[in-house]
Amino acid sequence: MSEDFYEILDVSRDATEDEIEQAYREAVRKYHPDVSDEPDAEEKFKKAQKAKEVLTDEEMRQRYDQLGHDRFVEAEKRGGAGGQPGGDPFGGGGPFGDMQDIFDQFFGGGGSRNRPQRGSDLRTELTIDLETAYNGAEKELTVTRPEQCSDCAGRGHPAGTDSQTCPECNGRGQTTTVRQTAFGRMQQRAPCRRCEGEGTLYDETCSTCRGEGVVRNQATLSVEIPSGIRDGQTLRMDGEGAPGERGARHGDLLVDISIEKHPDFERDGDDLIRHEPISFPQAVFGDTIEVETLDGTVEFDLPKGTQSGETFRLSGKGMPRLRRRGHGDLYVQVQIVTPDSLNKEQREALEAFAEAGGEDIEVDQGFFDRLRDSF
Repeated sequence: MSEDFYEILDVSRDATEDEIEQAYREAVRKYHPDVSDEPDAEEKFKKAQKAKEVLTDEEMRQRYDQLGHDRFVEAEKRGGAGGQPGGDPFGGGGPFGDMQDIFDQFFGGGGSRNRPQRGSDLRTELTIDLETAYNGAEKELTVTRPEQCSDCAGRGHPAGTDSQTCPECNGRGQTTTVRQTAFGRMQQRAPCRRCEGEGTLYDETCSTCRGEGVVRNQATLSVEIPSGIRDGQTLRMDGEGAPGERGARHGDLLVDISIEKHPDFERDGDDLIRHEPISFPQAVFGDTIEVETLDGTVEFDLPKGTQSGETFRLSGKGMPRLRRRGHGDLYVQVQIVTPDSLNKEQREALEAFAEAGGEDIEVDQGFFDRLRDSF
């Protein structure tokens, strides 16, 4: 799988946000570790997550397009966060592209990098029906995620394990290199690779997590679905993502909502569309008909002389407006239904109706065949 985010999701560089969201959902269905048998499914799933995260954020996508993939990733590694709020204002790509490196060289940067990192965000998908989107609900979902190892409490080693000061960094958790530059001799600090910034080495690692401090477990969580949510929107569950390093806070769980198609209603934003069958006499003479909505049955006065395909608006009978007051509208499109068979009285009455209108009835074709043709 290519490293380019557009190619990872198989979308064009001018793809809309909706197209990117749809491509991501397809990748989730194909590569999610819980459903895919491919040996590298988890890695592909993570790449799709990252691609979606960047390309659906307007600022990050603009920065990604400006820098290109390699420079964007490098800026993230340096702390630039690809343009995210709170990221490094001196990240690569602008007139200050290499300023952070110079600051690090002058002042021994790298201290902030030695701090325990917040856990990464995770992503999953939840499919709901239109009724749930209308009413809102609390739903359970099961996710496989990294969690703190309970055997070692996330330390990576058993309690009471003998330890020693890291000889590489002398317990500082950082190493310093000196090099000659155009500005003179410069010092640069970085987290110690041997002790991974802890300053301490342990004689034994946890056999359960193999020293990582985390294990992969299944978790069942409750997510609150707000009424009016739309297909493709994402819910954020704070602190339900991956655990952070050495006690840092957990990341978040992002839940992408997918809404199933409904057999009776089509959705257009906050509005709904319904096709309602009516009889020929109802269309001619008018009638009070019952119309199903997502909130129960309502009565509607069908006017005389209604034409097949005519649309009527029922105000406030559509979807709730997400986190706002009011509802959208329900648009009812009526269709005149032609009966498949007639009894003798019905046939004679309709033939008389046709004759009164000056129509020449051919018995071999049948009145209703021609009536159907006329519509």
